[in-house]
Amino acid sequence: MRMRAAVLTEFHAPMELREVEIADPGPGEVRVRVKASGVCGSDLKAIDGKSPVAGRLPFILGHESAGVVERTGTGVTSVKEGDPVIIAMNGPCARCRPCQAGHFHLCASPGRLPIIMGGLPRVTLDGSEVRRFIGIGSFAEYAVVPEAMCVKLAAGLPFDAMSLLACGVVTGVGAVLNVARVPPGATVLVVGCGGVGLNVVQGAVLAGATTIVAADVAEGKLKLAERFGATHSLLVTDLPRQVDELVRGGVDHAFDATGAPGVLAKAFAATRPGGTTVMVGSPPQGHPMELDTGLLFASRRLMGTQGGDAAPHRDLPMLAEQYVRGRLDLNGLITERLPLDRIDEAVAHVRAGTVARTVITF
Repeated sequence: MRMRAAVLTEFHAPMELREVEIADPGPGEVRVRVKASGVCGSDLKAIDGKSPVAGRLPFILGHESAGVVERTGTGVTSVKEGDPVIIAMNGPCARCRPCQAGHFHLCASPGRLPIIMGGLPRVTLDGSEVRRFIGIGSFAEYAVVPEAMCVKLAAGLPFDAMSLLACGVVTGVGAVLNVARVPPGATVLVVGCGGVGLNVVQGAVLAGATTIVAADVAEGKLKLAERFGATHSLLVTDLPRQVDELVRGGVDHAFDATGAPGVLAKAFAATRPGGTTVMVGSPPQGHPMELDTGLLFASRRLMGTQGGDAAPHRDLPMLAEQYVRGRLDLNGLITERLPLDRIDEAVAHVRAGTVARTVITF
């Protein structure tokens, strides 16, 4: 079947809107008609050739998505044609040792890595394979994915809002609830208030944190963070000192959503003895980080996270329910909605930092 897709054929270059062929779903697979796909910072890293999971060119970006099941392969039982779904970033096997321990984000199934690196050949252009980012490639009219990556939604929920749950929201909220496990009454620092950072703020609100300090170098992002629940905002100059002036001795929990080299160490230094710092944004691979070991010696903890350590079929429905109850603002995250033929404009806006989230709608 033919479809339109935004294909990246060269790093650091615009995507090309092309007609490609997408295969029928195989056993255990589902073809989803994409209705909405958020533009994420991870997509920009792939464009710049800095993503460890982008694979070789050409490929189709997009991974934060929702849509409608259009066709199912043999053996699929959890969804059927016409079902609205979120396409999760991973599809845990539920059988390996990490899955059995409940650590679905660490699934060690031998089949998981090929999926992340683009999956089986499902899309072709002029007879040659086009790989799909994280095995999804949702900057296209359709996506073929494993059944385990499809999380069924209640009817009537808006696809643009639901698409954000797949990456930005579950990563930010999950970092708070699943990784740091922030308790009620805690003090929290969020460094970097883009799409993911704003969801760390929302996660801190859900957790019952009483002091939520938002820090960024862009004043406009701080205003957004206040809208989403930050109690204080800092235009960053000297982060540890600024935080100490607000919360003597440092915060209980710090989250670095920037992925910028050097920022994580400053967030770590802004925590109290016994405090926890979570690296939410992904820094360049192989980049060393220097820490004051005296700070680490004071029982401080440094943690990482992969997509908020989420279990898709547990966490995504929970987040959708929080949205329905009015406890999670998704519509406010969407700065603009653009069609697929304006994908490069959307990328430019995300790169410039002028939007919280841009969503490509179909």
